[in-house]
Amino acid sequence: MASTSQRHDGRDGLSSALDTDIQVITRARDTSGIPPAQDALDSAGALLTTIRDPMFNKQEYVDLGRLCAGVCRALDRGSKGRRLDEVSPLALEAIGELTTTVATIQREIVKLGKRNAASQVLHAQSDKDNIAAWSRDLNRILHIFNTELSIMLVADGHRNTSTGQGGAIDQHRTTRASVSLGESPPPPPRACFGRDKLIEEIVGLAENLEPVALIGAGGIGKTSIALAVLHHDRIMDRFGDNRRFIRCDRFPASYLQFLARISQVVGAGVENPEDLTPLRPFLASREMILFLDNAESILDPQGRDSREIYAAVEELSRFKNICLGITSRITTVPSYCKRPVVPTLSAESACEIFYANHTNGGRSDIIGDLVRQLDFHALSITLLATTAAENVWDYDRLAKEWDARRVQVLQTHHNESLAATIELSLNSPTFRLLIPPSEPLQPVPRSKFHRLAASSAFSKFIPSPILRKLDPSPIPREIPPSARELLEVVAFFPQGIDEKNLDWLFPTTPNRKDIFDKFCVLSLTHRNNGFITMLAPIRDYLCPLDPESSPLLCATKDRYFTRLSVHLDPDEPSFREAEWIKSEDVNVEHLLNVFISINPGAWEVWDACQHFMNHLNWHKPRHTLLGPKIEGLPDGHQSKARCLFELSTLFGLIGNRAEEKRLLVHTLTLEREKGDDVWVARTLMFLCDVNRRLGLYKEGIQQAEEALEIYKRRRDMFNQAECLNQLASLLLEDKQLDGAENTASRAINLLPEKGQEFLLCGTHRTLGRIYCDKGEKEKALDQFETALRIASRFNWQSLLFWIHFGMAELFSSEGEFGTANTHVQQAKSHAVDDAYNLGCAIELQARLRLRQHRLEEARSEVLAALEIYERLGAAKDAGDCRELLQVIEQAIELSRANQIPVLNV
Repeated sequence: MASTSQRHDGRDGLSSALDTDIQVITRARDTSGIPPAQDALDSAGALLTTIRDPMFNKQEYVDLGRLCAGVCRALDRGSKGRRLDEVSPLALEAIGELTTTVATIQREIVKLGKRNAASQVLHAQSDKDNIAAWSRDLNRILHIFNTELSIMLVADGHRNTSTGQGGAIDQHRTTRASVSLGESPPPPPRACFGRDKLIEEIVGLAENLEPVALIGAGGIGKTSIALAVLHHDRIMDRFGDNRRFIRCDRFPASYLQFLARISQVVGAGVENPEDLTPLRPFLASREMILFLDNAESILDPQGRDSREIYAAVEELSRFKNICLGITSRITTVPSYCKRPVVPTLSAESACEIFYANHTNGGRSDIIGDLVRQLDFHALSITLLATTAAENVWDYDRLAKEWDARRVQVLQTHHNESLAATIELSLNSPTFRLLIPPSEPLQPVPRSKFHRLAASSAFSKFIPSPILRKLDPSPIPREIPPSARELLEVVAFFPQGIDEKNLDWLFPTTPNRKDIFDKFCVLSLTHRNNGFITMLAPIRDYLCPLDPESSPLLCATKDRYFTRLSVHLDPDEPSFREAEWIKSEDVNVEHLLNVFISINPGAWEVWDACQHFMNHLNWHKPRHTLLGPKIEGLPDGHQSKARCLFELSTLFGLIGNRAEEKRLLVHTLTLEREKGDDVWVARTLMFLCDVNRRLGLYKEGIQQAEEALEIYKRRRDMFNQAECLNQLASLLLEDKQLDGAENTASRAINLLPEKGQEFLLCGTHRTLGRIYCDKGEKEKALDQFETALRIASRFNWQSLLFWIHFGMAELFSSEGEFGTANTHVQQAKSHAVDDAYNLGCAIELQARLRLRQHRLEEARSEVLAALEIYERLGAAKDAGDCRELLQVIEQAIELSRANQIPVLNV
C-alpha cells in the first residue's frame, strides 16, 4: 500500500511514484540474467504503464501498481547475480505465476477502461472486489519470494563460510542497493527546535542498532523527534528506504491488527499473519529502523492483547539488524530499550516554536511570559500560536484571552486541542482500572471543562477516524472518581503533592502509592524534587473549576489546616517538625489564597492564614501574596489583628522596617480597641524592636517600658524577661551601656536554665554585644560562646547567624580580620533560607574588606548586599549600604591618586 504521505500528494504525486517504480522495474529487467524473471518484469512494466494512464491514475489502482512493483523488487533481490540453475524450483514457479497474474490484471484493467460511465458506477463494488483479489494474489507471490530469498541468503552465508570468504551476508548491499516495498515515513517536521542534542544522541543509538524509547506526556514533541531522526542524513545513508514509521493509534489495539500493520508497513507482504513466524525471514534479511509512534495505545498493560503485543515488540527489540524506536506516554516498554531523557525545552526554543507558527507580531516579552506559563510544552505553544494566528489576535489580545480562558484557548479552528490529547491518556485501560472495584462509578468529573468533555460534540477532538469508529463517544460517561479526583488535587497545587505525604493526605484511598506510580507510568504526572507534579497545561485542564465542590480537595485542605495549627515554640520538638513548610510554602499559600477568594469571611481559613505566616516567620521569611487580602479585611473582623501582626513580623524579618511599623501601629490600635492586654503588650514589644532598628530609641524605650508594666501586672515572668531583653537592646543602641548591662542581667535572672533556652540564648547574645561595645572582649566572648553552645544544641539557624555575626564584629573591632572573616562565613552558612540575613553578612564582609584596604572586593560585596536590600524593600539597610559604597568609592579614588584613605567604618 502507498504511504500516508503519498496518498495526500495528489495526482502528480501518484504519477511520480509510478514513474519511479517503472524506472526501477526497467533497470531490474535490463540487469537480470534469468529469462523467466525478465518476462515477469516485462509484464509488470506494462501493467504499471497502463495504470500510469490518467484514466487509471486513481488511488486504488496506484496501490495495486505499487504492490506489483514491490513484488518485482523482491524478485530482483532474489535473482540478482544468480544463474537460472541457482534459483529454487518454488521461486521459478512463483515467477511464472507472477507473469501470468500480472498479464491477467492488465487485460482486465484495460477492459474496465472501455466501459461507459454508467457501467463504471454500476460495477464499482465488483471492481473493488477484483482489485482486492488481485492484491491477495500478489501478496502471496511476494511471501514466496521473501521466504525463498531468506533461504538463499542463509545458504550463501554457509557457502561463504566454507570457502573462507567471510560468513555474513552482505547486508550493506542487500539493504542499500535495493528499494524495499513498504510505506515510507511521513515527511520530517519543518523544524524541531531545541532538540539537536537529543536527536544526535538517538541517531548514534540507531547507527549501533540499539532499541530506543522516547517516553513522556502527550504533546512534548516525541513524534517530531522520531521523524527528525528518520530523516536525518546519517540515518538515510545507513538505512536507505528501510526506514519505517507506524502510528499505533491508527488501528485497533489487537495482536492480529498489529502484526498485519507491521507486515504492510515494512513490506513483508504477508497477509494476516497470526504471529511473527512468517515475518521473521523478511525481518532478518535487512537492516531496518522501525519507529512505533504513540505505542501506549498497544502497550498499555491493561489492554486486551497487551501481553501478546508486548512479547512481539520485545522480540522486535532483540533483532540484531533492526533498530526499534518507540514513542509512548507510558513507561511499559521492553527493558532492552535505551531511554534518553526528553528534556524541557529552553525558553528560547519554546519561543521559536511560537514564532514559527505566528509570524505577524515580531518578538515580544509577552510571548516569553506565556510560554513559561505553559511549562515550555511544545504542543500547547503550537496550539496557542495557531489559535492566535487563526483569530488574527495581536499579543495583547492573546494575553487577555489566555488570562480569561486558559486551556480553552488551546483549541484551533480545525479542532485540534489539548483536551483531546489529555483525554486520550485518561481513557486508557490502565487509568480506567485504577478505581477500586468496590467504589461506585460517578458521572463526568468536576473539571474546568467538564461540560465540554460531556458533550456529544467532543468526539470531534479525537483526531483518528478509527478511534471515532471504535468508540463514537471517546470520553467515558463513567470516570473513575478516585483516580480523576486524585489528579485534580495534584493539579490544584502548583508544586504538586509531596510524595512523603500520600498517607496522611489520602488516608481513605486504597493502594494510593500504586495509583500515583501509575500516574507517572502514564506520563500524566512526573516526579520533581520529591513532589509528584504535572506540566502546567495538564494542570490547568484538570484543576477543579469549583474547589469547594471537590470532596477530596476539601478534605486535603482540612488536613493542611490541621497540620498548620500546631503551636510553634523553639523549645518544643514540634518546632523542628514544622520545617516541612520550607518545601511546601507555595502550595499552602495557593490553598489559602484560593479559599480566601471563595469565602473571604471564613474564620477557619483566616485562622490557618495566621498559622501559615507564623510558620514562615520561624522557618522561611519571605514576601507573601496574602498581604493585600489581609489588609482588605474589615477592621472588625476577628482575625484581622492577629493576621496583621504576623504579616508585620514577616516584613520585619526581610528588613522592611517601615512596613513592619505601619502594620504594627494598625495592629496596636485594633488590640487596644479590643482591650486585650496580652496582645497589646506583645505588639508593643515588637514595635519597640522595630523602632530600635529605625534608630527611634526614645520611642522604643517608652513602648518597652509600657509592655513591661503590663507583664508585671500579669506576673508573667517569661514575657518580662523577653521585654527586658528588648529594652536592653534599645539601651545598648542609645549608648546607655551600663543600663543595658543591668537590664539584660535582670532578664537572665528571671529565666530558668531549662525550658526557655531560646530566650536565654538570645539574652546572652545581647550581653555579648553590650560587652563588645564596652570594650570588654573577654566578657563579650564568654557571652557569645555561651549563646553559641545553646543555639548549636538546638540548631537554631537564625540565632546561630546573629551570634556569629556579633562575634565577627567583636574580632573586627580588635583588628583580628582573619578570625572575623571566619565568623562571617559561618554566619552565611546559617542564612540559606533568609535573604535579609545573607545581605547583612555580605555587608559586614564588605566593611571588613574596606578595613583591610581590599577596596575592589569591598565594592563588589556592598553592591551585592545593596541588591538584596533593594529587592526586599529594606530601605534603611539599603541607605546604609549606599553610604558605605560612597566611602568605598572615595577610598578607591584616593588610592588611585597614591593617597592613603582615612577609614571610619
